[in-house]
Amino acid sequence: MSTLKKMLRYSVVLFASSVLLAACGGEDVPDLEDAAVEGSETESDDLPDADADDGDTLMVGLTNAPDSFNPFYRPGVAGTWVQRFFYDSLLVMPTADSFEPALGSLETEDNQVFTVNVHPDAFWTDGEPVTADDVAFTLNTIAHPDAETTLGPNVAMIEGTNDSGIREEGLDELPGVEVVDEKTLTITTKSPVDLAYISEFLGFGVLIAPKHVFEGIEVADISNSDAATKPSVFSGAYQFVEYDNDNYVHMVSNPDYYRGAPEIENVYVRVMNGTALITEFQAGNLHMTAGGGIGMVPVQDIGLLEDIEGLVVEEFPSFNGQYMIINNDTYDNAKVRQAFAHAFNRQLIVDNLLNGRGEVLASTYTSATPYKDPDLEPLEYNPDLAKQLLEEAGFDFDTPIEFVVPTGNAVREQAGNLIEQWLVEIGLTVNQSNYDFPTWLAMAQDLDYDLGLMGYGHTVDPNIATYVQTGGSSNNMAISDPVIDDLLAQGMAGTSYDNRFPIYQDLQQHMQDEMPIVPLYSDSQFGVKVDNLNGGIKEYWAGSLHDLHEWSFE
Repeated sequence: MSTLKKMLRYSVVLFASSVLLAACGGEDVPDLEDAAVEGSETESDDLPDADADDGDTLMVGLTNAPDSFNPFYRPGVAGTWVQRFFYDSLLVMPTADSFEPALGSLETEDNQVFTVNVHPDAFWTDGEPVTADDVAFTLNTIAHPDAETTLGPNVAMIEGTNDSGIREEGLDELPGVEVVDEKTLTITTKSPVDLAYISEFLGFGVLIAPKHVFEGIEVADISNSDAATKPSVFSGAYQFVEYDNDNYVHMVSNPDYYRGAPEIENVYVRVMNGTALITEFQAGNLHMTAGGGIGMVPVQDIGLLEDIEGLVVEEFPSFNGQYMIINNDTYDNAKVRQAFAHAFNRQLIVDNLLNGRGEVLASTYTSATPYKDPDLEPLEYNPDLAKQLLEEAGFDFDTPIEFVVPTGNAVREQAGNLIEQWLVEIGLTVNQSNYDFPTWLAMAQDLDYDLGLMGYGHTVDPNIATYVQTGGSSNNMAISDPVIDDLLAQGMAGTSYDNRFPIYQDLQQHMQDEMPIVPLYSDSQFGVKVDNLNGGIKEYWAGSLHDLHEWSFE
């Protein structure tokens, strides 16, 4: 199919690709640096001076425009990050392996019935108390069949939901959610689950919405309501004031915040591209970046920031990874898929394209996660072995390989050119095509490719079912492996790290043996801030806002 015809074909399914992102947005999601703003720069005429030195205003650089202020619908990481300024979750995650109470606590004696105690001093900004009814309403709304939501996976463990987190037919509400009194409710899961799993997905991953604001709106109409698009009632450290589209979000402190009034009065989250981030730091117009792929300075330019006096640049390992995805329908022989992995000099990508700021991946688990198998090494770069494996598999060297590289990530585009070269060097014919990310995502969903590059973001919890389980919502590779399915089921049935870790070790080894997806590399994440800011991005990026109300300037 020609490039023009393919672009025309997939222009009509961009909405479908956004739904795909939404379907997995509450769990593992495609790395949203893929959708980064490419050309916008902030008009700063109406913004206060970041160098005013009064300590009352925080300027944050963001490279992905927030896509939603609806607590039930959060398809993008940037929208979720901004929402955390003004909507709180039950728990916060200061580190990848710890949880602390925020709006509530989560306790259990049997790993199946969980008691939620809502913070006694938590109030909405209109003066109404935050109650157990707010929590129950939020969970029931997410599970409602008419809801436009990205959070189904976050509630799919609750009794009364199906595997997608949708309320089962014949039920008016979830039997697994029961309000005990104004500040207490219980959540019952379909089977025992790891406390860390429900704490991350439900306790941290679900932002609690005000029932008294949303209950009068038909569930199907919430997304287009003023309550969702122009929120005005909040539980978090800050209150939404204004969104100047693709320019900035302005928020002001909540003086009655139950965890303590914020030290900084105003926050402006400014939207710009990565090059502009550097320019604005050089000009003294920013205090920090949002980091995490949504406030991203190109890795090749990090050195420019390290040279700016008064800036602190910290490097952290990432949970995210870059992969070569494989159409397993087309390449159903494990030797062929392993040959692809042996053909790539992945260390060269890390050393030359990332300037050493990253790691070669042996599996879908990076060094940031405690579930990474420390004994599993990446398959070696060995083009002779790659060619031998293809010959043993009876591979047709004359049939061209359709290889898709999405645009928008400079390092990945450069890696795509190297990968094409390495495939040609082992005797293959390669047709490389480049598309914007939404078009490529729709193509992947249709399996309209042979090989392609994709970035995936991962949670701390090791469940990767959305990508590799038969029928997974982001399984765009036609992977259907009963061993993988069984190991994933065993992993989710575990109720502690100790009994889950060996299962995910087996999963990593099996996936390397079968190679249904080729792990490439994980690039480092960076925290960038002025040196007089007490606060900012932490090593566990997703939990960086846990102490937002305590941030201050020296």
